[in-house]
Amino acid sequence: MNLTELARSSGEWLRGSGPESDIVISSRIRLARNLAEFPFISRCTPADRGEVEKRLRNHVIHVQAGGELDYLNVNDLKGIDRQFLVERQLISREHAESEGARGVAIAENEQVSLMVNEEDHLRIQVMHSGLDLTGVWQQINEIETILCDQVVFAFHPKLGFLTACPTNVGTGMRVSVMLHLPALVITRQIDKVFRSLQKIGLAVRGLYGEGSQAMGDFYQISNQITLGKSEETLVSQVGDIVPQIIEYERKARDVLVKESHETLHDRVSRAYGILRTAQTISSEETMHLLSSVRMGVNLGLISDVAIPTLNELFIHTQPAHLQKLRGTELDTADRNIERARYLRRHLNKQDSGNGGKN
Repeated sequence: MNLTELARSSGEWLRGSGPESDIVISSRIRLARNLAEFPFISRCTPADRGEVEKRLRNHVIHVQAGGELDYLNVNDLKGIDRQFLVERQLISREHAESEGARGVAIAENEQVSLMVNEEDHLRIQVMHSGLDLTGVWQQINEIETILCDQVVFAFHPKLGFLTACPTNVGTGMRVSVMLHLPALVITRQIDKVFRSLQKIGLAVRGLYGEGSQAMGDFYQISNQITLGKSEETLVSQVGDIVPQIIEYERKARDVLVKESHETLHDRVSRAYGILRTAQTISSEETMHLLSSVRMGVNLGLISDVAIPTLNELFIHTQPAHLQKLRGTELDTADRNIERARYLRRHLNKQDSGNGGKN
């Protein structure tokens, strides 16, 4: 797999082609599994880790997952390449920052990745654009069934699948949906929504999962507990609440358009103007401004930039992507200059007109 070539595309989580994709960025399910004959990763010796990686590599590369899988030895990758895979949502930050034998098998369409020797021996991930938890569950269930016929996973008749983290014991499943919620943030309703989610056992995380910040008004909603609940129940728990959040966001956008149209249009236009003219800009500010512009396009306030272009910019302006596209490593100051140059080049391609509708 050529990571430089991969950097030029958008990635599954920002393709913007699935149901409700103006608000729902992606649907993802991860399954945690461990080989029965080895201790958990935290208790593994280097030799154990090497043997686990060798065994699982031979199985995961042959999984039929809607296309061929490429296997990357994460331990041999440069830091910038590991960070690139994190930005791509193909491996976790923990997997990138760990040490010792570990790898990842990635499907050509990026919907499937199988992480070997992350927190658990194996993390199976399937991700689709938009709101498609049913499709994700069907695909990941097929993959897990194939692997269960080839290896023996640690399983307890009463507890279910055994995992390194107690909160994953049972199904070992994390169901998550990534949403873009700028209107709820602007109207200051976001905290109220999140408190309600926490009361029903759902967690809210940032762009890159646990411990990460909610850059660009992206939030991941996921289940917190797996023990005692079936896979179908967990999929329904998350899947049933997402339409309500979508409705809240749409109502908040309607309120902004009806009651604060001039202020909203000014916010969006200023964000678009800064992105098109800035000489230096940080990743965090870029995400924040792109979020406003993306909402503006969806609300018809800007007509001369397409959502796919904005989705591409969200990921191509991330630090590792930017350096892969440039073909060289850059320090923070140079990245900020290159990011601004990249934004100007891509947002000024088309006739600017008046920058939106008056």
